Amino acid sequence: MKKFKNKIILAFLAVAALVSCDSDPDNAIYEVYDGLTHGAVLRTLERVNSNFNLFDESSEWEVVIEAQDEESGNLLSKVDVYVSFTDNQDDGVDHSRPEVLVTSFSASDFTTSANNYPSTHIKSTLGETLEALGLLVGEYTGGDTFNYRLVYVMTDGRSFSADDASGSLQGSYFQSPYLYQAGLLCIPDAPFPGDYKFNLYDSYGDGWQGSNVTVTIDNVDTVVAIPDYWSTGEGPYKEYSMTVNVPDGASTLVFTWNAGDYPGECSYKIYAPSGTLAAADGPNPTKGEIALMLCKE
Repeated sequence: MKKFKNKIILAFLAVAALVSCDSDPDNAIYEVYDGLTHGAVLRTLERVNSNFNLFDESSEWEVVIEAQDEESGNLLSKVDVYVSFTDNQDDGVDHSRPEVLVTSFSASDFTTSANNYPSTHIKSTLGETLEALGLLVGEYTGGDTFNYRLVYVMTDGRSFSADDASGSLQGSYFQSPYLYQAGLLCIPDAPFPGDYKFNLYDSYGDGWQGSNVTVTIDNVDTVVAIPDYWSTGEGPYKEYSMTVNVPDGASTLVFTWNAGDYPGECSYKIYAPSGTLAAADGPNPTKGEIALMLCKE
């Protein structure tokens, strides 16, 4: 059962052997390290802006990154930023675009972080992104997404990106996925009031175990989640529904996905007050602010 996590202790046995100084180093340990190379990572320090405003081409997608390599970031030459576009509209016409280079940040654009590594703000405006992709008005709308990929280019000509990042690098500590998704939001002057319905799903059926959607209305948080069966005894549920009311006069409204244990089991659908589907993601939803498609409210 998943509730009871096995703790596996790996014991390494050291075998001592007497080898003369002039003999060939043919032990297995030399084969293990033979050809070993060191790579590089771009650690995410902060996600400043995760989404664009459809009505503002000056709105920015922005993250703060830190460059780490075997020489404390001194092998950094530049970071290339690529972007592709996903048309999420079910209207029979696909305006999606393949990946293109949108901008680059040279080593001189970096300063020294508190961790003593090169660090900088990687960002692009909606206008710059649309121009790079060749997207015209009418070919994009709320609910569509832009997919950014970073490439660490080193002074020796090597480069590292998403295909080189293992799960341990992409996880909670290093946060080095090299990949980021920016949603295209329709941000009105004030939130649309009414009831927002949440349909929540857990493929295992034992609750979200720390994962949740946080609804922030005028700086007040409401947590939306499937109850954790192991903690509450409620359920088990594979499907669960909740409703959050946004009152008239609310000035700010933000939906955020927060990953707990086993986010790969979690999915959700969010419906706007009109009943239209505003957002859907999962399994393993994208962390951070949720891009709501509210252009039809």
